[in-house]
Amino acid sequence: MASEELYKKLSYTRAYRQTRLDVAQWVMDNPETFPDLLYFCFQKDEEISFRATWILEYVCLADLTLLPPYLDVFFEKLPSIYKDQSVRPLAKICEKLMIAYYKTKNETILKEITETHKTTITECCFDWLITDQKVACQVYAMSTLYFLGIEYDWIHTELKIIIESNIHEGSAAYKARGRVTLEKIRKYQHSNKI
Repeated sequence: MASEELYKKLSYTRAYRQTRLDVAQWVMDNPETFPDLLYFCFQKDEEISFRATWILEYVCLADLTLLPPYLDVFFEKLPSIYKDQSVRPLAKICEKLMIAYYKTKNETILKEITETHKTTITECCFDWLITDQKVACQVYAMSTLYFLGIEYDWIHTELKIIIESNIHEGSAAYKARGRVTLEKIRKYQHSNKI
């Protein structure tokens, strides 16, 4: 029943922020529907799947701790998503997960993120940076990879190469985030040499 109600809500969801917030709030008020929301995110029905990813983004921004029990499914399916409307919210969720892991050190996230999950995020983010993706997705990928590079040195090296080779042709947003990311990498590497 709840799954049918969620499907109906997703069917009527539009790009309006308030509409997405309302459906996300409904999911948070009915947390038993969270697995169904995740299921809809990765379905072949593109109209429903991209709307579901919009809602998943808002739910995770409000309460990221709902996702950890389903991280294996999330990361198993993540590489299969390629539509811009779905990739952007999923890239933002990846960024939020890495911020929670490396910066705020959220205990739930620290316990649940595995090496396999980090490998998947790394591969997806590099793919998003080197393929034809919207700039928002690439911006989130830069940030996510920056945090992963704190643990894995080679990521900063590769990320720096990609940003430097693309920054001159990128949009204003790409250039701005690229400069910020390069500066963060420089500061991080300098602080670790001392």
